[in-house]
Amino acid sequence: MKSAGQKTTLSEHQILWQPAADACASTQLKSFMEFVRQFGWEGQDYAALHEWSVARPATFWQAFVSFSGICFQEPATQVFQAANSMRNCRWFVGARFNMAANLLRHKTEKEALVFYSEAECRSRWTYTELGRAVARWQAALLALGLKPGDHVAALMPNIPETVIAMLATTAIGAVWSSCSPDFGVRAVIDRFGQIKPRILIACEGYVFKGRFITGHELNHNVCAGLEDLQALVTVPYPGGQFGRQGSDGDVDGLLPGQRAASATAAGRYLDLNLEAFLAQGARNHELYFESLPFDHPVYIMYSSGTTGKPKCLVQGPGVLVNHVKEHVLHGDLRPDDTIFYFTTCGWMMWNWLISALFVGSRIVLFDGNPLYPGPDVLWRMAAAESVSIFGTSPKYLEALATSGTDLQSYALESLQVLLSTGAPLAREQFEFVYKNIKADLRLSSIAGGTDINGCFGIGNPVLPVRAGELQCKALAMDVRVRDEQGRIQMLGNGELVCMHSSPSMPLFFLNDADGSKYRAAYFEDDDTIWVHGDFITIHPHGGLEFLGRSDATLNPGGIRIGTADLYSALADLNWIQDSVAIAQPWQSDVRVVLFVVLTDSSRHLSAADVATIQKHIRQVLSPRHVPAKVLSVSGIPYTRNGKKVELAIRKAVLGEPISNRSAMDRPELLDEFMNRPELSQAPATGRAGCK
Repeated sequence: MKSAGQKTTLSEHQILWQPAADACASTQLKSFMEFVRQFGWEGQDYAALHEWSVARPATFWQAFVSFSGICFQEPATQVFQAANSMRNCRWFVGARFNMAANLLRHKTEKEALVFYSEAECRSRWTYTELGRAVARWQAALLALGLKPGDHVAALMPNIPETVIAMLATTAIGAVWSSCSPDFGVRAVIDRFGQIKPRILIACEGYVFKGRFITGHELNHNVCAGLEDLQALVTVPYPGGQFGRQGSDGDVDGLLPGQRAASATAAGRYLDLNLEAFLAQGARNHELYFESLPFDHPVYIMYSSGTTGKPKCLVQGPGVLVNHVKEHVLHGDLRPDDTIFYFTTCGWMMWNWLISALFVGSRIVLFDGNPLYPGPDVLWRMAAAESVSIFGTSPKYLEALATSGTDLQSYALESLQVLLSTGAPLAREQFEFVYKNIKADLRLSSIAGGTDINGCFGIGNPVLPVRAGELQCKALAMDVRVRDEQGRIQMLGNGELVCMHSSPSMPLFFLNDADGSKYRAAYFEDDDTIWVHGDFITIHPHGGLEFLGRSDATLNPGGIRIGTADLYSALADLNWIQDSVAIAQPWQSDVRVVLFVVLTDSSRHLSAADVATIQKHIRQVLSPRHVPAKVLSVSGIPYTRNGKKVELAIRKAVLGEPISNRSAMDRPELLDEFMNRPELSQAPATGRAGCK
């Protein structure tokens, strides 16, 4: 078995999977190509379809809504209304729409949700049962006075009740926002405190590595920080507490005095368990769906919060329309598919996953550690549930490769697609998947962001998979690059820009009356160009490579270097477990500083090791990629969604204030990057750069 750290044998642009001609012909994407001929498309391939979709976006979205069966309660009088600023463009003007109505359109005895708590399947829900449960929740929420436009916050694990609560909330026309319960109090209040929810839905706890982590203290301390809260609804964990005798009540990140504050808050808000909450609702309540404008908010999402207090991104039902495009056309998702994505409720991939209900597919939910009780736990689940689309991240695949787990014995005949997002997927990981998981599957690396609740670069059932690349630009996403001279180009390296509005872009930012936060986030240079913040390459054959965040791009000597290139090169050295690179201002320029985590924690990073690293980078990349300094650390902090916090690490190195540490996993590791005496020295021979 190929282990992590071995050098890849794959060449650049090497084709690893090619769809068969008959399989291409039967895809929904091919059906759509035929369908849109009535709308004026005359092309023959995906490249031509994409070109048409960005040249005529209003026609594309009108055609797709008709093709997919997305249901409007009243049709739009105008599909797209342009404006001087992309921020002010409007979609489906005059339409009435309800997202929950579209997600609950299937009323069958077919399974909708399957829930696993680590290795154990806890519950199964049919579409009929799901609809009934949503009706009960809706009745109870209405009894509490919830109305369209109100905010509902959820501090919930990835369990069926979270899905039910979201559907009941959005059916009413209230606005849903969720965080994962593994966030600390500070991180949760930094988010929910800004949106001022009327109702907080929380779980009694969650599971992690076989232990039940009780949420009682966390939930009530969060409530103490929400001044406008009217009710707390506490949901039991499905199947009862897991290992109650081994439960852990510790809560990280408590604010001073908050334990006392939660005690004195008694009587300020209703404190209801699930039974008491549901008893509030009218019996025999019939589920209904509020008729709402297309620009009515549905979700409030959050920026990462690693560079300041998280920004609150208010998104409308265009998110669902875009998700359905991605599921149906790019994923070829069908009603007989079973889809799984490892995610928490604090990541946009949860929203993306739940949108598969529109298709009528079966969704597998998972709560817990994806490597417990063993690295194969997700694959045993995938085999047992005949998962056909499996979603994960590069970080998980790296851990799986490092574990040496043999996956060949698992019955993965149903598995057709493996999705990965959260960070660039290196060529080594493509090779690992095809050698050790399954040779005949479509491995689609996808990338976009919480900002659009969707993808700019995505998979495709009619195109080949090439090593280290995303297969294509997403339909109706006019993705280009802005080069070092500021020129907008169709091909080459540069900063990812999008040249046209999309229905899933934020309606607005909360607490941003003049739009200045929204503008600063994406439109600082030009109100008509969305600047996403990723450094990418677009290849002539249509594939894309995401090279890292453009605001974390390294620029020694004025040459732009993507950090993903460095990380990919270092994967060849099996004695390096992890790495992060930053740019340090130095002598009127910047220099590259590389931090490495050694696989053997007892090993000392020697001058010979540094020389080996620098020589290897010079050989496989270029002399300009060679770091001026190489230092060792015991670990690298990540966001809770598995992304390296490169900007926060750079701030630590430079001695700048770091906001919102509680949004990170293991933020204490930042201390190792501060006040490093080696970084006040020039590069030298011998032991320079060693720790």
